Amino acid sequence: MGQKLTREDVLFSQRLWKCQGLYRGVLDGQWGPKTESAAREADLAAAALRKIGTFDGRTEAAIAGLHLLAQERARRLLDLARTNGFAAKIISGTRTYAEQNALYRQGRFGNPGPRVTKARGGQSNHNFAIAWDIGLFDSAGRYLAGNSDEELAEYRRLAANVRASGLELEWGGDWKFVDVPHYQLPTGGRSVSETRKLFEAGLPYV
Repeated sequence: MGQKLTREDVLFSQRLWKCQGLYRGVLDGQWGPKTESAAREADLAAAALRKIGTFDGRTEAAIAGLHLLAQERARRLLDLARTNGFAAKIISGTRTYAEQNALYRQGRFGNPGPRVTKARGGQSNHNFAIAWDIGLFDSAGRYLAGNSDEELAEYRRLAANVRASGLELEWGGDWKFVDVPHYQLPTGGRSVSETRKLFEAGLPYV
């Protein structure tokens, strides 16, 4: 392991792996043999999904933190985007509660930067490894932030391709609070708080 993990880091992984049937121990935040075994199983399953397609380093790092079903869908989405001529990367994947809270504070409480989320820690599906944000880029490599009609049209065009493909995903562009880079696994109408309870108990939620 390349860096020292905190108890919260280990507990997150245990929860994520337990809900997928990979971790068979107690949710205690301790890295022991059962956690190590789950990590190996998760790595093997993730490696098998790379046959769908591999991508840039930032995207691969983001995919690695997702639920295995989300990894599969994210790779299929990116492969579809590439086939249809989009330059697409994952710019944000799974976030811890602490990372979500830091993002929430941006643009609030005197902190610099624009407000980019209404969700605190534990209130976003990014916190449960089933959501990711896609960034589109032009031919010169410039990020399309969606700040113009032309840029928004590109995100809508990608979403139309995703729908036409039959890939089962929810798109943030369909929400009242529009979030065009955002894709996530379908939640079946379950609230984020309901998903959180299942996730924290290590129970299946997708």
